[in-house]
Amino acid sequence: MKKLVIFDLDGTLLNTLNDLADSVNYALTYYGMPVRTVEEVRSFVGNGIGMLIKRAVPYYTDEAVIQEVLETFKVYYSSHCMDKTAPYVGIPEALKILKDNGLRLAVVSNKIDHEVVRLVNHFFPDTFDEVVGERENVRRKPEPDSVNQVLSSLSIGRDEAVYVGDSDVDIATAANASMDSILVSWGFKGRTALESYGAKVIVDVPREIPYVLLEQNVQ
Repeated sequence: MKKLVIFDLDGTLLNTLNDLADSVNYALTYYGMPVRTVEEVRSFVGNGIGMLIKRAVPYYTDEAVIQEVLETFKVYYSSHCMDKTAPYVGIPEALKILKDNGLRLAVVSNKIDHEVVRLVNHFFPDTFDEVVGERENVRRKPEPDSVNQVLSSLSIGRDEAVYVGDSDVDIATAANASMDSILVSWGFKGRTALESYGAKVIVDVPREIPYVLLEQNVQ
């Protein structure tokens, strides 16, 4: 049986898409750039906010301007990251089942570290043993650095842990960390895309996560 479940944040625990889209479009509008649809923003997320903004701005945008748009996005998002964001239905209950059965829980995200901590503390107080966001000198997912940091901090072997996410980035993160993974279909990519990425275990509702971990073996 696993001892630790490491969760992605955006698209896995929290539906942050509308706040991200609103913040992207605020920054784009501020610089006179065309706005993006929610579905476009959905396709841009997963590799950190720097890449999100690079994908959102017009392709010919100068790097210096991209950085200005990014800074505007960061300031706006910091004040509006909880306007429409909420846990996916069933997530709090699933987390409680896992904790009640003795599993330790962690979050690893490509979102800026202090924003990750703030969101987790707000929506899931006293739930997670370790929370790691984007930090200096730590390569973002799909590199395994942040996952390895959690394993080291909690003194848990990678064979005793499982990674839960919603995207191709998360599949690659788990593979790069030599860990089992569970992918969720309610996030930013969906079941069809996850299957095309080669996901082996996909769940469609949060209550399936504790079922898979407590009743079945993860492959």
